[in-house]
Amino acid sequence: MPEITLESLAARVAALEKILTEQKATQPGKRKDWRLSVGMFDDDPDFVREVIAEGQAIREAEREDARRGLTE
Repeated sequence: MPEITLESLAARVAALEKILTEQKATQPGKRKDWRLSVGMFDDDPDFVREVIAEGQAIREAEREDARRGLTE
C-alpha cells in the first residue's frame, strides 16, 4: 500500500473539489432543500398520522430504554 503523504492528500482533496465544482456548475438549480418537502403529504392525512404515531412510539421506546439504563 503506498504511503499517504500530505502532498498526496492535498492532491486528492483538490481533485474532489474540482469534481464538486463541476457538478454544481452543471446543476445550478438542483439544491436539496428540506423546505421543498413542506406540504408534500397534504392530500394524505392518514399517512401523516401514521408517521407521527410511529415517531412517537419510537421516542417512547427510547425513553423507556433510558429509564431502564439501556442506552448506548
